Amino acid sequence: MAETAEGADDGLSLRVEDLGLGHDVHYHAGHGGSCLVKIGRARLYRRHNGLMHLTHFGHSCLLARFPDGDGGDTTVLFDPGTFSHGFEGITGLSAILVTHQHPDHADVERLPALLDANPQAKLYADPMTAAQLGDAWTAVHAGDAFTVGHLAVRGVGGTHAVIHPDLPTIDNISYLVGDGDHPARLMHPGDALFTPGEPVDVLATPAAAPWMKISEAVDYLRAVAPTRAVPIHQAVVAKEARGIYYGRLAEMTDTDFQVLDEEKDTQF
Repeated sequence: MAETAEGADDGLSLRVEDLGLGHDVHYHAGHGGSCLVKIGRARLYRRHNGLMHLTHFGHSCLLARFPDGDGGDTTVLFDPGTFSHGFEGITGLSAILVTHQHPDHADVERLPALLDANPQAKLYADPMTAAQLGDAWTAVHAGDAFTVGHLAVRGVGGTHAVIHPDLPTIDNISYLVGDGDHPARLMHPGDALFTPGEPVDVLATPAAAPWMKISEAVDYLRAVAPTRAVPIHQAVVAKEARGIYYGRLAEMTDTDFQVLDEEKDTQF
């Protein structure tokens, strides 16, 4: 049997036959302490260096807060979509970044209230989505670069992953967010497996999708090889089954892999 984290009574234990790994897995999402994934003897711990705070609002919606060193911070919200929750009451945003037009990444019914509560926020989206959402939104093309507060943001990729060859291709912009210490402190790829070809500190890595096999999720995390990774895009999988995907991503890569407690600030 796999080891279990002390006090991890809210974890998800999986059997050998569930994963086909040759040993059992216990996954635990910590509450205020270190998040720990144990697979056999492998242990992956949360790091704390005070450079960035992440809050996951479910699926692909991620809030990133970066202290600016002068007592303030820059906050960026990614992909407030229909499968996400809790982002409605956020205020003080510096920017909202949308990767593509699918409703699980851009909830057009809840976006107006979010924008009304954040009139100061800069609004960015891929070209197709920006055209749909209106003049307030700035279209980001692959290769574009812009600043949000003290952050440098780059748009990369440009195309949504293929769901089926018979379906039309749409835009998808992956975002690289850098600060003064690291040009790619955070990467949010949206619905794409774009590899930036440069060191990434934290990757918001897709865990499951109708356009991706689990083997592709593992290979993508290996290809980007970030220092740390947090899973997103998991709402398409039942909560009871997500540990199967998390176990593969943790056990089959060398990345420090951490599942975020939803709607809770986590410091990196």
